[in-house]
Amino acid sequence: MTQLLQEAFARAGELPQAEQDRFARFLLAELESEQRWAELFDRPESEDLLDGLADEALSEHRAGRTRPLIVDDL
Repeated sequence: MTQLLQEAFARAGELPQAEQDRFARFLLAELESEQRWAELFDRPESEDLLDGLADEALSEHRAGRTRPLIVDDL
């Protein structure tokens, strides 16, 4: 385990029990989500699908059907 992760867990261990459980559920859900994404991207068909989506997005942009993303408006 890295030093930074040890520090994070040590600090989390200082939280009240309910907050520790909430943090643990969040962390486990994030790890599970990352695993699912990794499995999806490892599939052979993923590269073709992503290439197609990228081509579609570029086509939409070139046709003037996109607008800038303004993070403050989200």
